[in-house]
Parts: sequence; C-alpha cells; structure tokens
Amino acid sequence: MQADRVEVSWDSAKSKWLVRIEAGDEVLRRPFSAAKNADDQSLRNGALKLVQDEGYQADSAKITLSR
Repeated sequence: MQADRVEVSWDSAKSKWLVRIEAGDEVLRRPFSAAKNADDQSLRNGALKLVQDEGYQADSAKITLSR
C-alpha cells in the first residue's frame, strides 16, 4: 500500500524523532531513534525503513522533514 504522506519531526517531549505516516484516513505515528542532529539522508533512510516495516511504500525524496 502506498503512503500518501510521510513526515519526520523532532518530538522534544520524548527526545526522539516521530514518523507520521498518512495513508487515506489512516494515520500512524511511530517513534524513531536517531541523533537529534542526524543529517537529512539518515532521517529519510530511517523513516523509509520504518514505513516499509509497517507495510507501506513511499518515495524517500517525498518524505517531509521538520526540524
């Protein structure tokens, strides 16, 4: 199943990255462990792996990063 939107943002309350996956009406939020100062490519690769682990497909170039 194709994810409509994937967003990665820093969750300061938990000190972890949060990956938000939207597919139709379904929205999944999953924590993602990476350094706070991780580079964009590392965040995209980690988010892409998490998306695939959840059974979705996404284009890494279309993953939105919010720092």
